[in-house]
Amino acid sequence: MGILRLLCLTNLLLLLPIALHSANTYNVGDPVPLFVNKIGPLHNPSETYKYYELAFCRPDQVLEKKEGLGEVLNGDRLANALYDLKFAVNKTGVILCQQKLNRDDVAKFRDAIINDFYYQMYYDDLPLWAFIGKVEDANLTVDGKGPKYFLFTHVQFDALYNGNQVIEIHAFSDPSHVVDVTEDIDVKVEFTYSIIWNGTSTPYKNRMDRFSGASLLPVLHQTHLFSFLNSIVILILLLGLLTVLFMRHLKNDLRKWSIGDEDEEKEVGWKYIHGDVFRCPTNLPLFSAVLGCGTQLLIMVFVLFVLAFLGVFYPYSRGALSTSIFISYTLTSAVAGYTSASFCSQYAETGWERSVFLAGILFVGPFISTAFILNILATYFSATAALPLGTIFVIFLIHALVAIPLIVLGGVTGHRYKSDLQSSPVTKKSPREIPSLAWYRKTPAQMFLAGLLPFSAIVLELHNLCATIWGYKIYTSPGILFITFVILIILTALLSVGLTYFQLTVEDHEWWWRSVLRGGSTAIFMFTYCIYFYFKSNMSGILQTSLFLATALACAMRSS
Repeated sequence: MGILRLLCLTNLLLLLPIALHSANTYNVGDPVPLFVNKIGPLHNPSETYKYYELAFCRPDQVLEKKEGLGEVLNGDRLANALYDLKFAVNKTGVILCQQKLNRDDVAKFRDAIINDFYYQMYYDDLPLWAFIGKVEDANLTVDGKGPKYFLFTHVQFDALYNGNQVIEIHAFSDPSHVVDVTEDIDVKVEFTYSIIWNGTSTPYKNRMDRFSGASLLPVLHQTHLFSFLNSIVILILLLGLLTVLFMRHLKNDLRKWSIGDEDEEKEVGWKYIHGDVFRCPTNLPLFSAVLGCGTQLLIMVFVLFVLAFLGVFYPYSRGALSTSIFISYTLTSAVAGYTSASFCSQYAETGWERSVFLAGILFVGPFISTAFILNILATYFSATAALPLGTIFVIFLIHALVAIPLIVLGGVTGHRYKSDLQSSPVTKKSPREIPSLAWYRKTPAQMFLAGLLPFSAIVLELHNLCATIWGYKIYTSPGILFITFVILIILTALLSVGLTYFQLTVEDHEWWWRSVLRGGSTAIFMFTYCIYFYFKSNMSGILQTSLFLATALACAMRSS
């Protein structure tokens, strides 16, 4: 618990500028900061580009806002704009700029309109969105020829204020102010905007509530409730089934033992292999590294839940979640080193160094390799998902100066202060021969069963989570998500213990790796569901597909 408190305190200190930002106050006529952020297709939420990739009105000098690590990882690229939206000052029909679009610019705008591109801005840290253009079918056009593509040239801002603070703002594209960009010809465009201010009684502290309002709808509440009841019912049924099976097997074993003669060997079932069941698992360093990585990720998830309950991850808190994940994973590296070295040292005095090394690369290695390929792909498409070289250097520097020393320190501590092996000693030089097993007792069948039941208990919440990660829904129920996560852990543990016991009753003593595979098989079902979610959605394109698969795989690895 001391380590957990230290991690939470460290995360809060590092996230203090994000979580405890001061409220901005303005007088009438004061300039309010507005930054343009990014553009992207509506159905591909991970595929975003810089705002000025299209020929919008731009200042003489585009200045990108200095962003934190989490904002860069989140794909935010804020820059200044020509819009002059002063506090509580109404404006109508203000000319932003007059611009001549060449054929390439027109073609880019038309492609953006075809793919339902939107743009995002931030006004006083409040997000706002609007579409770039519209498509009219042949039936709606005057000449009957179509489809036609129209670029919106006027933006209507509606803002609300309370006293001297900005509370709410919306952006609307005016369909009566458009330019036809159907043909590849040069076009002169006049971009304009208006802003209307109105008062409101909503306090500043509640101005983010409207972004999470959709999660409070009765329909979604019923969905969460049904998901919770479904998980509880499956948990109770499984617990009862395992209890009955345990009692039946144990009673049979005790009955066989009690009716035996004094001269007979009074060992039945799982008691035959008491001298083999705690043999050192094969490939001990790798097995220890798996335990270390799993413990690290488990603690990291609990830290993230604590931060969520503290209100750090309010809607559209730019980069807070990405920063927390990075910091938490870095600081919990010591846990991975300690767990892997401590377990490995219980069976061997040497080899713990290799287990610590494997714990350090088992998750990070594949993750960095995948991220490197995705970064090259995002750079090729000029997407905001591409990390700048400076950010990559900072990440590697933090990992080298913080994560690696912590995992080494944890490994040394785990080796020196290892706990004694609290189990029956191995009494035989050669392992007992394992009898032939039925198909349903083998690893694939048990992995299917151990993964299907927990997955069926969390599938509804998993759908909501997928809609948040790869959609525009906002998940604002950390309590329900935490309960679902705890139920998932309990179900996985119950099934692992039960299936391991049934494995031992048929004198199969090689349970170490099989227990890991059974417990982690839920991740396979989760990844499969993510693929199903992708095909049911409207996402498309090489970039979005690659980013989706990489994110889904990383989530599944974390869940396992």
